[in-house]
Amino acid sequence: MPRFEDLPYRPCAGLCVLNRDGLVFIGRRAEGPEHIDETHVWQMPQGGIDDGEEPYPAALRELHEETNIRSVELLGEIEGWVKYDIPREIVGQAWKGRYRGQKQKWYALRFVGDKSEIDIAHPAGGHEPEFIAWRWEPMKNLPDLVVPFKRATYERVVKEFSKFGGARCASK
Repeated sequence: MPRFEDLPYRPCAGLCVLNRDGLVFIGRRAEGPEHIDETHVWQMPQGGIDDGEEPYPAALRELHEETNIRSVELLGEIEGWVKYDIPREIVGQAWKGRYRGQKQKWYALRFVGDKSEIDIAHPAGGHEPEFIAWRWEPMKNLPDLVVPFKRATYERVVKEFSKFGGARCASK
């Protein structure tokens, strides 16, 4: 296996989906080598960008594949890429050891559909479920619910996107 420092970042899109009350969709991960306890298993929808795919269409595809959500309006995006490294001890378990972490393009979306549209148990396209539960959460709480190595990314998302969610989203 190549040295950790020589591994590339996996291109990925992340989605901060806010409802009409300014709360953010989070899903409880079904599994993964990064699970460390029962508190830090929540995350916003995210997923890989395929070769030749543009980030925003990839983001919408991933959102649909993980949640069945299609009824959204684009509110904004973080300029550039946000990177994080995964812990060295799980590099061989995540993404078959091909990446050191992710570089993510983040989008804020407003969910404008009905709650019945959300179906994590039967994801679109026959994909295996990635989430075993979901809820709407105040944005300010997100960094404390994600695995620690993603915390800085979530803090940046909260800082950049709190303007779309009102008082419930303000940083701590």
